[in-house]
Amino acid sequence: MRESVTTVVFTDGACLGNPGPGGWAWAVPGGRYEAGPEAHTTNQRMEIKAALEAVSALEGPLEVVSDSTYVVNCFRDRWWESWIARGWLTSAKKPVANRDLWEPLIAAVRRDPGRVRFRWVKGHSGDVSNDLVDRLAVEAARTQTGRAGVGTPSDLGPADDPTPATAAVTATAGVAGRGRDDPRLPPGHRVAVTGHRPPELGGYDDNPVAARVRQKLAEVVAAKRQLHPDLVVVTGLGLGAELLAAEAALDVDVPFVAVLPYPDPDGVWPAAARQRFRHVVDQAAATIVVQQKQPATKQLAGAALRRRDQWIARHAHEAIVVWDGDDPVIGRTVRALQDTLGEDEVWVIPPPTPPAG
Repeated sequence: MRESVTTVVFTDGACLGNPGPGGWAWAVPGGRYEAGPEAHTTNQRMEIKAALEAVSALEGPLEVVSDSTYVVNCFRDRWWESWIARGWLTSAKKPVANRDLWEPLIAAVRRDPGRVRFRWVKGHSGDVSNDLVDRLAVEAARTQTGRAGVGTPSDLGPADDPTPATAAVTATAGVAGRGRDDPRLPPGHRVAVTGHRPPELGGYDDNPVAARVRQKLAEVVAAKRQLHPDLVVVTGLGLGAELLAAEAALDVDVPFVAVLPYPDPDGVWPAAARQRFRHVVDQAAATIVVQQKQPATKQLAGAALRRRDQWIARHAHEAIVVWDGDDPVIGRTVRALQDTLGEDEVWVIPPPTPPAG
């Protein structure tokens, strides 16, 4: 009796705004493909939805290939076992996000043990099939219509480009993308840096913890320049790790780009912090303002910061995050960057422990 042939299927999800209108897609190389829209969703939900639709539509042994570590690691590291054992709660005793999609996908995979396996692929790495599902998902998100067929459609737009090139940056801020080009960016290999704010780095004034973080960032940036002579640091210049990253880049003579959420984000900072910010931003190789309108409320300011972070992730090739491994907000940032750039392209630097006393 002949052994069943494994079908390889590529999956991807996209979202314009995260949350916002989204799309999912799957495709068998040289075979069937399908894509569909969601009116209001997130990128992670679309990644799960794409895998669920593929596993539900295709029979026999499957290898699901995704550029989402969120999807692949769930099965590679068997996260689902702990979720089910805890009654669909995380280790922090909070409900598992996106359970309504995870549960049927996990059930489908468990129904026939060994039938489905998952493999990660780096997004935007030249893989033709990954590029195809990327384009299908973006088209579905943009047009809010689905499509299905066999082979490769000839009328798809470019990957991760759901709006015309002349549209405002904020219109595409939530679309997954790795290393996208923007005419305002200097050429080169771009590494984004983010992480803890001053309270977790010894305080707002100069201190040994912040100095050590700056030194460590300078060492890592200098080492990366050995691999990428055209290295460019990209930072939002927020207080803490982001500002330290710009100073570290200056220390080792690597250009940096300041990506600001809106004009004069330092307006409410203390005078000393504002002076430091202005001194650094004046030395940037380029300064990009994602949103030209000043936010009127804290909520709008927070939304602008999220759009800035999404913009940076879309235009970076890799990232460095200063994280103690505990802060849940930065933990979500790490996972989001891993989903966008790939797990191997996100470097975590733990801050040193403050001296006793």
